[in-house]
Amino acid sequence: MLGLGADRLRADMNRLLAMLFHQGVLDEQFLQLQQLQDESSPNFVSEVVNIYFHESEKLLRNLRELLMDREFSDYKKMGTHLNQFMGSSSSIGAKRIRNVCVAFRAASEHNNRAGCLRALEVLEHEYCYLKNKLHELFQIEQQRVLAAGVRYPMQNN
Repeated sequence: MLGLGADRLRADMNRLLAMLFHQGVLDEQFLQLQQLQDESSPNFVSEVVNIYFHESEKLLRNLRELLMDREFSDYKKMGTHLNQFMGSSSSIGAKRIRNVCVAFRAASEHNNRAGCLRALEVLEHEYCYLKNKLHELFQIEQQRVLAAGVRYPMQNN
């Protein structure tokens, strides 16, 4: 008999994913990413997402440094960072982050420093929310895999 908790954990994963889709945090691109995962690469999604998080943190740091510079005027450089962030967010299905990047880019195209600062604050908030929720999802997935692999002895009555 397979681990009894595996089905419950799969249901927990499905509920969390459904919530993230309902909230518009993720889109169908995330499902496509999941379809690329198989037995030969069981950690594919978490590895791709961890690369995304690592690169995103660098981009967020670069954006903050640009905006904190009192002499800042390089909105074109900011746009380049935002385009990178939008592209990588789209590739993993991070819909809300991508949408915030679009608004952020619009503010930067209008040289609107106050708008850029507000957008950065929202972007950092959305990034933290996504990171926490995907971390939670991957933890449940690890528990599910472990529970599915645990075999309980059959009870002889």
